[in-house]
Amino acid sequence: MTRSESEKSLLEGLKKGEKAAAEAIYKSNFRQIRSMILQYQGQPEDAADIFQEAIIVLYQKLQQPDFHLHCQIGTYLFSVSKNLWLKKLNKNRHFQFRIEEEEEYVSVNEDLALHEEKENSFRVMEKALENIGEPCRSLLRAFYMEGRPMQQIASDFGYTNADNAKTQKYKCLVRLKKLFFEDNNK
Repeated sequence: MTRSESEKSLLEGLKKGEKAAAEAIYKSNFRQIRSMILQYQGQPEDAADIFQEAIIVLYQKLQQPDFHLHCQIGTYLFSVSKNLWLKKLNKNRHFQFRIEEEEEYVSVNEDLALHEEKENSFRVMEKALENIGEPCRSLLRAFYMEGRPMQQIASDFGYTNADNAKTQKYKCLVRLKKLFFEDNNK
C-alpha cells in the first residue's frame, strides 16, 4: 500500500469514526505537534488538548461532502494545531501579542509550505530508493538507516574489505542522488 493509499484509508476510517484510524493518525503525528507546542511555551497537556481539537476539526471537515484534503494528514494537523495554539496563547494573554504580529516570526503558511516541500522530497527519495535496485538499496540502508560499520557491511555484502564497501557505497550514493534530482526536477 502506497503512502497516499494508506492516508486515504486512514481518512476514510476517521470519517467513519473508526478508533484504529484515529489511533494510527495519533501515533504518526502527535510527536511533531507536541514538539511545536512545547517550543511555544506549552505543556504536554496543552499539546494533547490541541491535538485532540485538531483531530476533531479534521473529523468535522471529513463529514462535509465538498471537503477534499489536498495535503498530507500531518501537514493539515500541524497547520490546524499551530493556529489553535496561537489563538489560545492570544486568548489567555500569556503573551501579549496578536497572531498577525506573531506572523512576523512564525508564518504558518511558510511552515506549511516548508513541511509540504519536505514531504514531497521524502516521497521523491522513497521513489529513488525503490528504483536504485539491489545491492545499492540494501547497502545504503545498512549504512545510513541501520548504522552498521563498514567492516560489517563488507562482510555481509561479500566485499573483500571495508574500503571496497566504502567505494561501492559512494557509487550507490551518487546513483541515488542522480535518481533523486532527476525525479525532483520533474
